[in-house]
Amino acid sequence: MAQGFFQKLRLTLEMIKFEHSVFALPFALTGALLAIRDEGFVTPQLGWKIFWIIVAMVSARSAAMAFNRLLDADIDRENPRTSMRHIPAGQLSKSFGWAFVAASVLVFCAASWALNPLCLQLAPLALTIVFVYSFTKRFTSFSHIVLGFSLGIAPAAAWIAIRGSLDTRILWLTAAVTFWTAGFDIIYSCQDYEFDRGASLFSIPKRVGIAGALWVSRIFHIAMLICLICLVDAFALGWVSLVGVAAVGSLLLWEHTLVKADDLSRVNAAFFTVNGYVSVLFFLFWSADIFLLRRGL
Repeated sequence: MAQGFFQKLRLTLEMIKFEHSVFALPFALTGALLAIRDEGFVTPQLGWKIFWIIVAMVSARSAAMAFNRLLDADIDRENPRTSMRHIPAGQLSKSFGWAFVAASVLVFCAASWALNPLCLQLAPLALTIVFVYSFTKRFTSFSHIVLGFSLGIAPAAAWIAIRGSLDTRILWLTAAVTFWTAGFDIIYSCQDYEFDRGASLFSIPKRVGIAGALWVSRIFHIAMLICLICLVDAFALGWVSLVGVAAVGSLLLWEHTLVKADDLSRVNAAFFTVNGYVSVLFFLFWSADIFLLRRGL
């Protein structure tokens, strides 16, 4: 019985692409580092706070991804690209998937409780936001922006976890992550252009065509870079963070050279590989800047 459970758990983690937590986690940790720059917020409990931020981030994403797979199971079954996903293919039962969602929600609530009272009070709102995304493709072409905002709230949530209150300056990072995620999700959704048209689903590619959607994605990624520059100014960061912005910009430029309206063969490289580099390199440059600034170097 235990072996069967762990096999189902492994398949569930595959289904939600657990390893892709790396996409948003570095931005959440950057929000936490910006919040602890002041000496007064470096406490003996800081290590535990970082731990619970990571737990909250990963559990919320896990709950949202599993919820999305469950809600879209029938749609995925009809889409040739997604028909072999775990639930449509019969590798996982919906009952196990719902149990996983419930367990992830409980872990998220426990992490929120461990962080501070405001995090616990805002936990239902955060869960509502990440769950609502799964419905949006059924009625709005702006579902990509909702997905982006679902990830974008992570840095602000991490700030609240450290400080116990919200500073509006961190919303520049929320906006940056929102535009970044929406931009690469538009690229990814170009693969389903024909299916979305036939299935009465909504997306930017369906509304403006693949070529137009790629231009919208470019505009969103330019907006991301502008938001990051505004964030540098808002927190009076230094040259290292600006180098980080340039590095992110270079990676996004590379991403857009990989995908063309008449050639989507490298969408997976653009989606998975490049964006993994974006989040990790962003964190490395910005954490270096934050620590250099604190040390006065």
